[in-house]
Amino acid sequence: MTAPDSTSLNPLAHPGLDRAADERLIPDLLETAKTDATSRVLVVAGDSAPLAAPDALEWRTPADVPEGAEWAFLGRDADGAALLAAVFASHDGDLFAAPAGWAGLRTVGAQLSPRDAGAFVEALSLGRWLLDAPFCPACGTRTILGDAGWSRRCPNCGRQHFPRTDPAVIVAITSTADPDLLLLGSNALWGADRFSCFAGFVEAGESLEAAVRREVAEESGIEVGTVTYRGSQAWPYPRSLMVGFLAESRDDAAARADGEEIAAVRWFTRDEIGRALAGDGDVVLPGRASIAHRLIADWHAERA
Repeated sequence: MTAPDSTSLNPLAHPGLDRAADERLIPDLLETAKTDATSRVLVVAGDSAPLAAPDALEWRTPADVPEGAEWAFLGRDADGAALLAAVFASHDGDLFAAPAGWAGLRTVGAQLSPRDAGAFVEALSLGRWLLDAPFCPACGTRTILGDAGWSRRCPNCGRQHFPRTDPAVIVAITSTADPDLLLLGSNALWGADRFSCFAGFVEAGESLEAAVRREVAEESGIEVGTVTYRGSQAWPYPRSLMVGFLAESRDDAAARADGEEIAAVRWFTRDEIGRALAGDGDVVLPGRASIAHRLIADWHAERA
């Protein structure tokens, strides 16, 4: 695998905010921040958050957050204010009125500032764990929240649990024979006009490089040669870390869909990708918040 290059970061890959992780061990940090009127709270309901403007999240004071949330400390803003998450399960209708409505991360992530995008990803990723894993997986006892929302301790067996992150690879396949061709696939669950990169979870005991070669072979029939790392992105659906690559095909003619997960594969010319990125033509590509879009757009820009 070749060394990483200096391509620009995906919108959801920026550091975002100061997580102030060393503060999580401070006793009652979360409860103290919840009573501080200068603290700012990002409310997440399901996978949506309120917007102050089409390109900005709405941050509330703790007193303006409805009852019933799971809370966590996200970090510190540039002025030192505590940034908190208040997380709710999905529900019918908006939790409260927001100036620019509510939107999901997939929809609005690419329009947000690095600070807001990073906070949204962090809050959504951590919040799903807070909601989905209240019980000890070893003995089934309800756990006690600790580290300002970043850990759980079982009062019965004493085990400590932390949020999970599942690594997954995502790959755009280039042609060794023709530098102006890119192979993409259409998932069986999508419309026939939607194409994206090939992706899959890393299996137990498997390296990223091995996962790239296995997933590409399984989904597209392609044996790859050179594998190039292009960047990573947290993707909280439900708790993935997407690690992006370009991989060179050894034999373009071997491309075929697996017929199960992937319904169709297609070699696209650089011109076709350019038109699709511009919203022209009959092909739909991934949204700008995803690393798949970045992989495709960066490849297109190299010779555009």
